[in-house]
Amino acid sequence: MNIEALIIAYGYPVVAVGTFLEGETILVMAGFAAHLGYLQLPWVITAAFVGSLLGDQFAFFLGRHYGMDYLKKKPSWESRLERVNRMTEDYRTPVILGFRFLYGLRNVIPFAIGMSPISVPRFVLYNSLGALVWAVVVGTAGYLFGHAVEAVLGDLRNLEVVIVAVIAAVGGIIWSVYHVRSRQVRS
Repeated sequence: MNIEALIIAYGYPVVAVGTFLEGETILVMAGFAAHLGYLQLPWVITAAFVGSLLGDQFAFFLGRHYGMDYLKKKPSWESRLERVNRMTEDYRTPVILGFRFLYGLRNVIPFAIGMSPISVPRFVLYNSLGALVWAVVVGTAGYLFGHAVEAVLGDLRNLEVVIVAVIAAVGGIIWSVYHVRSRQVRS
């Protein structure tokens, strides 16, 4: 099975799972794959919306039901949780709507909000709106990235594996730099 067949067969489930866990890099790659015609952008956005929404709802309910017990297993989250609590004191609604765009806090914010007194229906509503905006913006950015690269390089069919590898490498570098820095801060 070649890469094209794999993307066509498993692309949407991979987007859903990838965005459940974190997602920016996988969603940009999926948007790029939609530009190439392997996936359809509306379904990429839908899969990303569902994965992101479910992942953040899971973190919210984890915080709501197991907050302090879970924190004992994740001491690295304490400093980030303090930061989130300060942010949400004055800006709870904007934080819920936009936390997906705050790299490194994405998993902590819904967990912290789950530990707060915010109601479940309110979080579900704002989380749904935020997930939709994020999926549209990042998925479309990947799609438009394909257009921009094609405008510069011409036909991308011979370069698609290289371009996807570059996107993955950039995402991996950003992730690595963030995690190295956060470990240095904790030390």
